[in-house]
Amino acid sequence: MTPGAPRAAPDFQRSALGFVLGLVAALWLKTLRVRISTDPRLQAEEGAWVLSFFHGTQFPLLAWRRRGPTVVMVSHSRDGAMQARALGLLGFTIVRGSSSRGGVRGLAALIRAMKRGCADAAFAVDGPRGPYGKVKEGALLAARSTGGVLVPMGSASARAWIASRAWDKFALPLPFSRVQVVLGAPLRAATAEELETAIATANETARNLMERRHLAGGSPASSRPSEPLPPRESAAHGDGVRELEIAPVGHTAGDA
Repeated sequence: MTPGAPRAAPDFQRSALGFVLGLVAALWLKTLRVRISTDPRLQAEEGAWVLSFFHGTQFPLLAWRRRGPTVVMVSHSRDGAMQARALGLLGFTIVRGSSSRGGVRGLAALIRAMKRGCADAAFAVDGPRGPYGKVKEGALLAARSTGGVLVPMGSASARAWIASRAWDKFALPLPFSRVQVVLGAPLRAATAEELETAIATANETARNLMERRHLAGGSPASSRPSEPLPPRESAAHGDGVRELEIAPVGHTAGDA
């Protein structure tokens, strides 16, 4: 038996499971009643975006239609093959590495992929094992190396299952529930503390907007159905926030 052969079967099984999870996630996301709110200053940012968010909030963020190729770094952990397969199915470009194993090489490969493909990147900035909300250097280095901007992201769900025992309190919105996604103001040359504050603010904004939707009985700001276009193409509202309604399959935006 050649070296490494005993591991091939488990890796294949995890990859196959990742394929199934990717399909389930894609279908799940289509059921959500999502409203996207973006800072209007993002419209002028045509360079690389380094999408930055906290662990546990990421699933609703997948409902935002990304504006182009997006690179993510997946760890070399046992579950990495499964996660990489699922995210690849959802349209991401995968680079393997983490802050604990192969981190420097993985980050360098991610930056090369961003430059080569004029791609954005997505980072759970407090990974891979927390503590929750404490920004690591990866996203900051990616933005600095590519001349891009950091884009803080947050989310909130009206009804969700919460992994209360997990360190990241992972939130999974229930099917057909309302979800709010927020993209905050772009940051250049930010410190870890500034990015941490901006992401926390994006999450708080998402919760506040969700509460407003609840008090309004779920009525959207506009009853006109919209396509999930990139933020630079969504309509501006008088409150300085660009909002976009994404209705689930079989519903109109007015049902949200």
